[in-house]
Amino acid sequence: MRRTRILTAVLALAAGLLAGTPPALAADSTAKVSLAADTYTWRNARIDGGGFVPGIVFNRKEKNLAYARTDIGGAYRWQESTKTWTPLLDSVGWDDWGHTGVVGLASDSVDPDKVYAAVGTYTNDWDPENGAVMRSSNRGASWQKTVLPFKLGGNMPGRGMGERLAVDPNRNSVLYLGAPSGKGLWRSTDSGVSWSQVANFPNVGNYQQDPGDTSGYASDNQGVVWVTFDERTGTSGNATQTIYVGVADLQNSVYRSTDGGATWSRLAGQPTGHLAHKGVLDAVNGYLYLTYSDKGGPYDGGKGQLWRYATATGTWTNISPVAEADTYYGFSGLTVDRQKPGTVMATAYSSWWPDTQIFRSTDSGATWTKAWDYTSYPNRANRYTMDVSSSPWLTWGANPSPPEQTPKLGWMTESLEIDPFNSNRMMYGTGATVYGTENLTNWDSGGQFTIRPMVQGLEETAVNDLASPPSGAPLLSALGDVGGFRHTDLTKVPSMMFTSPNFTTTTSLDFAETNPNTVVRVGNLDSGPHIAFSTDNGANWFAGSDPSGVSGGGTVAAAPDGGRFVWSPDGAGVQYTTGFGSSWSASSGIPAGAIVESDRVDTKTFYGFKSGKFYVSTDGGATFTASAATGLPTGDSVRFKAVPGVKGDVWLAGGTADGAYGLWHSTDGGTSWTKLANVDQADAIGFGKAAPGASYQTLYTSAKIGGVRGVFRSTDKGASWTRVNDDAHQWGWTGAAITGDPRVYGRVYVSTNGRGVIYGDTSDTGGGGGGTDPTDPPDPTPTGACAVTYKITNQWSGGFQADVQIANTGTSAWSGWTLGWTFPDGQTVSQAWNATVTQSGAAVAAKNVGWNAGVAAGSSVSFGFTGSWSGANAKPTAFKVGDQNCTVL
Repeated sequence: MRRTRILTAVLALAAGLLAGTPPALAADSTAKVSLAADTYTWRNARIDGGGFVPGIVFNRKEKNLAYARTDIGGAYRWQESTKTWTPLLDSVGWDDWGHTGVVGLASDSVDPDKVYAAVGTYTNDWDPENGAVMRSSNRGASWQKTVLPFKLGGNMPGRGMGERLAVDPNRNSVLYLGAPSGKGLWRSTDSGVSWSQVANFPNVGNYQQDPGDTSGYASDNQGVVWVTFDERTGTSGNATQTIYVGVADLQNSVYRSTDGGATWSRLAGQPTGHLAHKGVLDAVNGYLYLTYSDKGGPYDGGKGQLWRYATATGTWTNISPVAEADTYYGFSGLTVDRQKPGTVMATAYSSWWPDTQIFRSTDSGATWTKAWDYTSYPNRANRYTMDVSSSPWLTWGANPSPPEQTPKLGWMTESLEIDPFNSNRMMYGTGATVYGTENLTNWDSGGQFTIRPMVQGLEETAVNDLASPPSGAPLLSALGDVGGFRHTDLTKVPSMMFTSPNFTTTTSLDFAETNPNTVVRVGNLDSGPHIAFSTDNGANWFAGSDPSGVSGGGTVAAAPDGGRFVWSPDGAGVQYTTGFGSSWSASSGIPAGAIVESDRVDTKTFYGFKSGKFYVSTDGGATFTASAATGLPTGDSVRFKAVPGVKGDVWLAGGTADGAYGLWHSTDGGTSWTKLANVDQADAIGFGKAAPGASYQTLYTSAKIGGVRGVFRSTDKGASWTRVNDDAHQWGWTGAAITGDPRVYGRVYVSTNGRGVIYGDTSDTGGGGGGTDPTDPPDPTPTGACAVTYKITNQWSGGFQADVQIANTGTSAWSGWTLGWTFPDGQTVSQAWNATVTQSGAAVAAKNVGWNAGVAAGSSVSFGFTGSWSGANAKPTAFKVGDQNCTVL
């Protein structure tokens, strides 16, 4: 299942969608750019999960402090009060998109405010950036970053092993990082600020999933994969002396230092022929437990073992709960109960059929019990019950035959953790969610424990396409791995993904503009049809037929009345049909692999694009003719859409760093195009409800405008632009799809590659689309009334995070602003975003940055900061913009 997720990202990269360097402007670079900022509220359209969670980390000092890492969707912190996860890496921007992949995470057990993340998505050339270690002193509210001299692979093979990143539990300024690609073991002695290779570490690893893979993906050396400290061998403030390190080497997988990392040696007597996925130490009993697999995971592994190493005597004991001859899987997930020494659990992570398996021992591995057993085959007896009512789609709409059950206990179960302060709570990650229980010890008493999704707030889908019809459900999505969803309520998890058929990945979808009950989607499926239709707005589906040769979804377009469809599938040329795809005919005049879209007014007009050429059909897709227009992007990193309600009105976004790149507009059905001089780069374009008083639909784009990368809105056909996101909300790469809502002005839906569907709602009800010219000098003392909302969004021992919104409640626009206040309790600002903050004593001044200087009358702007406090953290009671006292809301 997860393999399709990898391919989604790979194909995007291979197509050049994730350009890593800025291009030269192909238009008049002297044109003035009018930019303004708007204050948006950002949320996820709830799916809850949807991707692989390879790591869960509990802090060993503070109760209820836990983190999760994902392979492409960032890191999260657990919020005990709401039983939800808070995203921590939304500030990662376009140029550093690879830093949303997290291959290692460490929570400091000496200072729980500190957390570290080793980030980077691919070690081959799919990711242009090197990896980095990000460090936070406020639990991930803000970060500092040290770029490494090599790449890291959060979405590479072996990503479920670990943790690769670890903090010395006695001297927390010391950290270790296991690197892939033959880069060895690395160490920091200054709390992650600087790093150097441990020169005398003897083994950089040699295991490759597939040495013959020329892409560098499966052929990369998986390297050094975990670090475990024996906390008993150090004292507070002094470095831990005994350290165990796991290496991806089938013959030499575990090494140890007994002198604080000065020297290292292969651990004598260790088993060979397998990789040690995890190494977890029970310090009370002096046992190092190790889970082994013959493969690196997370989706392979045919044989496995589980071993115990007695640290005092050097004795190795095979404690495998199943004889290796009877395994068809490897072991990976591994945890011990810190409250009940001797209790250990492990997972059969690669047991795909009929289910994963979880093993539990209360006597240090001497005997084991299973989460489920056969009674008389194929019938099963489970020690657990599953309640997926909060995420009902986890059943996949399946009706399997025994011994399979739905929902499954899981798959790709490489993360497994018992809460170190609560023996009843366990969490584990799968390829689709985080499951957990809060009555785990029922296992030992013969009762059943209850497993539920513990995933709310963790959104990890990769988004390929989005649609917001004018009636029916507000949002339809095309997603990697889990297919896609129909959201009738953005705040609730849909009951089921698209089914009949269930595509592993949906690549494209469309609806009939004047008949939105008719919807079409295409996608990938190992065996079965690659196209499906709905006549009830996506609530129910039926499969169409495939033309000969189809191997993947490609793109699809529906005529405005739903009477015709044009499909450009993988493996076959462009096709057209009337009705619902019972038979297809080949289109002529357009190359295979073209991107296709429909005119939103003319029922027989369809458009296509391929390799710099725009194509038009006026006979329902039977024949296409190439436009004579030139100057469009020569590659295929392009997305284009036609405007609803206006025949022949088409917008095209795309390009690459080494050629034309930007936003183009055609009003004659693609015969001629005008490139917008005020847009540096653009990658996706969409439309939403027109602003109050405007007749033309609002434009939304993921773009670079005025030298700033972001999500932008225009209410005047692109003459001026408003940036609607901010530096704290960037979500890495957002170039796959974007659309506004035709029913709600200002609402925009943004695709991400691993953070799900983000949607934003504006505080701007006036519909102002333009702003101020950043080349004009700002007025530092605007006149008129103002209002301020100061909200503490997070608080912890000694630290806090706050968001501030300033509204211009006067009648004149501001072309620059400075907000002043005095802290009542001596608080200190440590880091700010979307404003430049200075402080003298208790007095604070926050000044606009370049892009958010302009605030129209009736509009607002926001910024945020982190700070420190002691004793009390009361809110300021008075604010001024210039000389004007503001109303405090």
